Amino acid sequence: MDGESEKKRGLRELRRLPGVGKVIAEDLWNLGLHGVEELAGRDADELYEAHNRYRGAVQDRCMLYVFRCAVYYARTPEEKREPEKLLWWNWKG
Repeated sequence: MDGESEKKRGLRELRRLPGVGKVIAEDLWNLGLHGVEELAGRDADELYEAHNRYRGAVQDRCMLYVFRCAVYYARTPEEKREPEKLLWWNWKG
């Protein structure tokens, strides 16, 4: 065993997502998402609503855009990812 916890590995993997740093990775973990592949089948709007409930208040809509970007990243094979779609602020529409 390498001594690294499952949570630590999962958080490091989640931080690979565009726009996701330590705090958002921790929030995703606490919402039950422990790896990038788990986002592939999720709905960004539902994640945003769950995140609002978890935080106990409505979060800035930018969080929704980060979730949209993260779900796109998880669903799309690397060779098919469009660079402009890897920028969370391009998901406002």
